[in-house]
Amino acid sequence: MIIVLFGVSNVGKTTTARNLAKLLGYQFVDVDESIRKRYEITLEEFQNQFPYRNERDRIRGEVLREEIWRGKDQMVIAMSPIYYYRSIAPVMRLPGLVPIELQDTKEHIFDRMVFSDENDVTYKDDAYKNAWKKEYLLDIQKDITYYKNIHKKIELKYFMNNQTEEEVALGIKEMLLEKFGDSF
Repeated sequence: MIIVLFGVSNVGKTTTARNLAKLLGYQFVDVDESIRKRYEITLEEFQNQFPYRNERDRIRGEVLREEIWRGKDQMVIAMSPIYYYRSIAPVMRLPGLVPIELQDTKEHIFDRMVFSDENDVTYKDDAYKNAWKKEYLLDIQKDITYYKNIHKKIELKYFMNNQTEEEVALGIKEMLLEKFGDSF
């Protein structure tokens, strides 16, 4: 089984995917990290080098396909937000692939929000974040609203409800056991 976690930025996809992979004994893949390695650039440089969303999404789709073909049958993949679903649609129809959308409230996503510098090193800056809280909450809500349309094709949803990523990983495992039984 290949599990692909989707969701808006800062919802907790990468950390949850890492925890879920460890819990299940599966391989962990972060599409953003794969892009950094493939192009030997930071994510900021990736956005600058490929300024159009459809081009970045096409590349994300290629990287996702490559990781699936190169990887094992047992993988958990953290997927970057995709604006153009058609970039990954063929991959999403692969047998044994289980997409899951992680959801949470804009307030909880804001609480988890981190920043990254020009070298993709993540850091917290709560003073700055809170100074711009109103604007960030509006941006997060816009993302939630926009991605709702894209993620409507994803059957499995997991509402995080401000749980830790470890708790979410356990909850997803339980959800998969309910849906697929021991076959997963």
